[in-house]
Amino acid sequence: MAEEQFSLFDSGLPAPTAATNPVDYDQIPDKVTIPILPGTYDNLDAIGEHCNRCYRCDLGQTRTHAVVSRGNPKAAIMIVGEGPGQQEDEQGLPFVGKSGQLLEKILEAVRLDSAQDVYISNIVKCRPPENRVPTPDEMAACKGYLMEQIRMVDPKIILLTGATAVKGITGNKQGITKIRGQWIEWEGRLCMPIFHPAYLLRNPSKEKGSPKWLMWQDIQTVRAKLDELTAADASA
Repeated sequence: MAEEQFSLFDSGLPAPTAATNPVDYDQIPDKVTIPILPGTYDNLDAIGEHCNRCYRCDLGQTRTHAVVSRGNPKAAIMIVGEGPGQQEDEQGLPFVGKSGQLLEKILEAVRLDSAQDVYISNIVKCRPPENRVPTPDEMAACKGYLMEQIRMVDPKIILLTGATAVKGITGNKQGITKIRGQWIEWEGRLCMPIFHPAYLLRNPSKEKGSPKWLMWQDIQTVRAKLDELTAADASA
């Protein structure tokens, strides 16, 4: 893979416009026990606005910014991470630290641009203290936002980075090493579990069979599937 660093802080996309049909936030449940229903939001901007004033769980008490998304809201690939770290919390954008830099390189290696070809979000929108794994209640509090993002982006492929992302969306509790690289059909969508970039940073070997080597196989599989689906749409 190329070793260049990539700029992660400017999506290159136009600034978001105001919602055409403003959401009545007072009508949206503010307790984790009451789900956010499909169709609650008319647009992605409204989700971002609500996340920055959300206190459905205790993570809202300690956030600097809600970390909602970055990338192209019409992308064919959606990437779902675990949750924000310190740099993400400070900047309000997902995957902008060292893990994000590695993710950029992985995408670039198969000719995918993070600003145009993917839409990136997380299981939870606010940073868990000390970057711990989100609790089941915290994931449940945020799930409605993520489901609405998936509904509106309508991606062809969803990449689930790490076991928390897999569990948060599909409910599958298997370890990531057992299921990475395997296509999962969920709610009529193609999903692939992959290693989280942070795991790859902790395992830097590129030898055959290493996590980085396996990731290279997986991302090539994803690129091939995207090309196949795009070609099928073009010939339809």
